[in-house]
Amino acid sequence: MNSRSSSFSAQTIRRPTLPDRAISRRLSALSTTEPAHDGAAAGNAEHQITEEIEEIKRYEDFTTIDWVQDAAREQLRRRARRKEDTRSLEREVGFNWRRKVWELYDAGQAWIVVTLVGAAIGLNAAFLNIVTEWLSDVKLGYCTTAFYLNEQFCCWGEDNGCDDWHRWTSLWPVNYLLYFLFSTLFALTAASLVKSFAPYAAGSGISEIKCIIAGFVMKGFLGFWTLLIKSICLPLAIASGLSVGKEGPSVHYAVCTGNVISRFFDKYKRNAAKTREILSACAAAGVAVAFGSPIGGVLFSLEEMSSYFPLKTMWRSYLCALVATAVLAAMNPFRTGQLVMFQVKYDRSWHFFEVIFFIFIGVFGGLYGAFVMKWNLRAQSFRKKYLTKHAILEATLLAAGTAIVCYPNMFLRIDMTESMEILFLECEGSEDYDGICEAKNRWSMVLSLAFATILRTFLVIISYGCKVPAGIFVPSMAIGASFGRMVGILVQALHESFPDSRFFAACEPDVPCITPGTYAFLGAGAALSGIMHITVSVVVIMFELTGALTYILPTMIVVGVTKAVGDRFGKGGIADRMIWFNGFPFLDNKEEHTFNVPVSQVMTSDVTVLPEHGLGLRAMEKLLSQTRFQGFPIVEDRISKVLLGYIGRTELRYAIDRAKKEQPISPMARCFFTPPSSGAAQTPLSAGPSVTFDDIASSSDQQTLDFSHFVDFTPLAVHPRLPLETVMEIFKKMGPRAILIEYRGRLTGLVTVKDCLKYQFKVEAQENPRDDSDLNERQEKLWTVIHRAGDRIADKVLSVSGGKIKLGGSSSRVARWNEDPRDYRSPIEPSGRDHILDGTEDEEDGLELEER
Repeated sequence: MNSRSSSFSAQTIRRPTLPDRAISRRLSALSTTEPAHDGAAAGNAEHQITEEIEEIKRYEDFTTIDWVQDAAREQLRRRARRKEDTRSLEREVGFNWRRKVWELYDAGQAWIVVTLVGAAIGLNAAFLNIVTEWLSDVKLGYCTTAFYLNEQFCCWGEDNGCDDWHRWTSLWPVNYLLYFLFSTLFALTAASLVKSFAPYAAGSGISEIKCIIAGFVMKGFLGFWTLLIKSICLPLAIASGLSVGKEGPSVHYAVCTGNVISRFFDKYKRNAAKTREILSACAAAGVAVAFGSPIGGVLFSLEEMSSYFPLKTMWRSYLCALVATAVLAAMNPFRTGQLVMFQVKYDRSWHFFEVIFFIFIGVFGGLYGAFVMKWNLRAQSFRKKYLTKHAILEATLLAAGTAIVCYPNMFLRIDMTESMEILFLECEGSEDYDGICEAKNRWSMVLSLAFATILRTFLVIISYGCKVPAGIFVPSMAIGASFGRMVGILVQALHESFPDSRFFAACEPDVPCITPGTYAFLGAGAALSGIMHITVSVVVIMFELTGALTYILPTMIVVGVTKAVGDRFGKGGIADRMIWFNGFPFLDNKEEHTFNVPVSQVMTSDVTVLPEHGLGLRAMEKLLSQTRFQGFPIVEDRISKVLLGYIGRTELRYAIDRAKKEQPISPMARCFFTPPSSGAAQTPLSAGPSVTFDDIASSSDQQTLDFSHFVDFTPLAVHPRLPLETVMEIFKKMGPRAILIEYRGRLTGLVTVKDCLKYQFKVEAQENPRDDSDLNERQEKLWTVIHRAGDRIADKVLSVSGGKIKLGGSSSRVARWNEDPRDYRSPIEPSGRDHILDGTEDEEDGLELEER
């Protein structure tokens, strides 16, 4: 990270001129200082200090990882390990088999971790599939032979139910009431557990994981409690009937699994770059077990999740997805050999005249994605503004309302994965669900599917983002499947009405020409692509779901049309929009910008700097307490601002604390950030000898502290006239926390990701101005109505339960540690109040985000 000497003691050096200083600053990373003590002892001290600083940084929330410094630290570790290995070889006599075994273990540690993580993800996915299916079926009935069996296992080998599976009662209204009660209870339990134990378990988690992989630190988001609560509450949320899916949360719990397991290995505990490789591999495994698509999972991680995806990460992602899928297949949770419930096989081909209808489905996918993203963000804005204190009540009422409106519709009543399985099937040679394949029911099916499509879309808009584990993959696929099946039924009816038309001349006689199930399959792919704005991974996922090579071309056509239509309404999928909505500092490497301005127009000119010497310890501590910046440029003096280096806040705080711990230091002690010159001892600023942390003198008149060991003398600096686009590419490709702006050796400013994003959204706001006053007014009116109704319901529940169940105002008095910091983030704004986190702040409590 830094160009540090092997000893803390000050060195007597000649004060260089400005050209010499510029050259030495750039060569300092390649040079070393003669050690004052034994080399091995100095190396051990260096290693200990580095590890202590890294341990501190692990617990800094809402900061960004400087990938340039992380890479430099790893190079130092490798160099130290190489020297240690060399010394060990010199001391060895004969063959040391223990050392060879350790070398083999160290070399294969990455593959061991990936294998363990993949196996754990596969086991967890199988468990969640079994529990989710049972909870979804228990709302409708029970198995008389074994209560723990769902309907499929209870009626194994039967097509349309069996005598062993019983509805709760023979009365339709009572079954309706029990369905409603079960749904409400499941949602209430899931929301309560999330609120009480792991607020980060709510939502999908994909947008946050994208930022974490890019280097943003969110303490606890990938922790054990989040993993546990997400795994427990996900089946409850799905079974509650809420229009949410488990595929997005599958990525979250998979990445949590990788983070928890990798922490047991020192290589990943102390190295952020290697941890990033594991997290990328886990994201691939999460999608793999969700869709039964290992290759699709790898491509999803490459296309959507990772901003940095080298070849070795791809291989590890492949192995992790492979192991997870193999374990899931070995567990065989559905006892059918299928990895997911809606897996299907097609043995028919398609006709070129159907391309017109495929394009129509693709257009629907693009429009669906744009429509849902627009209105869901408005719903999220309303939720964050008014419903933050009522998360449990909101999720409970959503589940209750969903159960009331969905039970009468046969496609909305059952689990979404089960409905997709039904909609994907061919009519010939498979079971007929409630007459879906019968010609006499054709028009009623069209109406039912249209109603299901419209209502499910509305429910997805208002449900995605509530405080339970919630994904949007499967709900979108279910909407696309119902729409596609409806189009397929209409095309089939058109063919039967005009069988001799030249338009259908390609159809063979006595062979079914139109397969509505394939339209449902293509519709699901279109909706998934429309909401996530992903292409290649969707094609591969859908291919692995069906194994139908002949339908790759129709899938590519549909996804391509969806992508073209969706891009007309804005770049980025729902995950990218949520990153913007939450104000996370993330530069998407898929975006291209043309600003035609130099970085000097974006940089922060008023930078808090530290002079190389003369600043007192008391002034230094006051500066740390009054600012939140995560680093400070070191300059020759505050007038000339000749750039010398850069010191991180954590390193500076650690250096001061260690100095105080070793020996009491006078508050008037002067701080040096470059090794003092030989004449410095005769100046008033250096009344005493220099202080070193390894060998501090015992005299009480110490007046000088040497912090040069903690300074990075080769910070990343660019010219003020460098184009902003190039600076943004540096942030994307190299990942520094901050870039210094230097002109002829003098510091002129500093730029961070936040500065780039603020300018980007300022330009976009000027190009597309909007007035949200009417929207805010409508939201205020809606909240007034909801608030009154909510108070009445909360009071009623409180009185009926005798004060045991509190759904209303009581939830607003939750302890601060039980609140979700994401609730206090606001969308990125080009001006006014600053809503973007970029890691230059010091966050001691996530809830301080509200004050930013």
